[in-house]
Amino acid sequence: MASGFSLKDQLFNRDKVRYLAGLFSAADAGFDAAAFEAQVMADLPALELKQRITLIAGVLAEHLPASLPDAAPVLLRALPPPLDPSLKDGDFGDFIFAPLGDYVARRGLEDHRDLSLDLLEEITQRFSMEWAIRPFLNRWPAEVLARMEGWAGHSSYHVRRLVSEGTRPRLPWGEAVGLALADPLPLLDRLHGDNARFVTRSVANHLNDIAKKEPALVMDRLERWQAAGAQTRKELDWITAHALRGLVKSGDPRAMKMLGYDPDLELDTRIQAPEEVRIGEALDFSCRLQGASGAPVLVDYILHFQRPAGKTSAKVFKLKQAKITGGTLELAKKHKLKGDATTFRLVPGPHRVELMVNGRVRAEAAFELLPEA
Repeated sequence: MASGFSLKDQLFNRDKVRYLAGLFSAADAGFDAAAFEAQVMADLPALELKQRITLIAGVLAEHLPASLPDAAPVLLRALPPPLDPSLKDGDFGDFIFAPLGDYVARRGLEDHRDLSLDLLEEITQRFSMEWAIRPFLNRWPAEVLARMEGWAGHSSYHVRRLVSEGTRPRLPWGEAVGLALADPLPLLDRLHGDNARFVTRSVANHLNDIAKKEPALVMDRLERWQAAGAQTRKELDWITAHALRGLVKSGDPRAMKMLGYDPDLELDTRIQAPEEVRIGEALDFSCRLQGASGAPVLVDYILHFQRPAGKTSAKVFKLKQAKITGGTLELAKKHKLKGDATTFRLVPGPHRVELMVNGRVRAEAAFELLPEA
């Protein structure tokens, strides 16, 4: 697919729709693949990504038996073989199967809960059902969490990942779930020791979601996992760093200490930046840290931007993770100040850059952002 195509066109195009139609026609001689394709493609190009999922699910419902118990055997026969079980990461599956989860939720949420969960267990081994499981968590929280207890030990790492990813508090694109933040933690207690990075990454992302509201809950759990010894030290260190990334960005002292950085480290810190920078150019700044040799430091910088109507906003950027050697660490950075960005427009006026070391702001420099030449 050419790079100029949008994400929705890469994920849902005529070839993909035809592929899905072919699977169902092979599973059921009465399934009219040509009619299905024509009906989907009549409306698909004008729709956004999530709308396309809904459309395909709705058209599929018109071409399958009305009752989910009658349609389920056809759906199962239509599924291709499961994703490679020998892999550990990076095999998300084919997005064209996302509408199958929407279809199952539409047909089975109220009257066929257990059958629906059986189907989602199978489909998620072809494409993640993290969005489709969430209506069931909201309608049947106790029953779905009980099913997930079994899924947490499933032989497929895609099913195990669904347990963590499907219950995330802030799943991108996902329906909000009414679970308490602590409800899925017993499941994560099991999953954090998984041998697949696809699963442990989800666990870390789940914890990062929780940390936005209850940081202590996350850090307490990570300390418990360190004591439990269910995961290798290297992988648990990775989980911890990934789970605490939001707290590190905000300079949380406890998170810093858990990662081995002393927020109270004695440092002499200096930063140098130009007095003026023009939009479209780069902010070229340097800094010097002087402190105990061998001390680990996590260095970020914070740009304070001028916004319309006199407001300001701050963004944190990574600079360096290192150790001070010989008592001194010197760093430099060129930060491009793009004038054509569509998501964040630069506004001329007073700006400043701050240097944050181990979660504490140690130095700052002001500069004037001038209009683009």
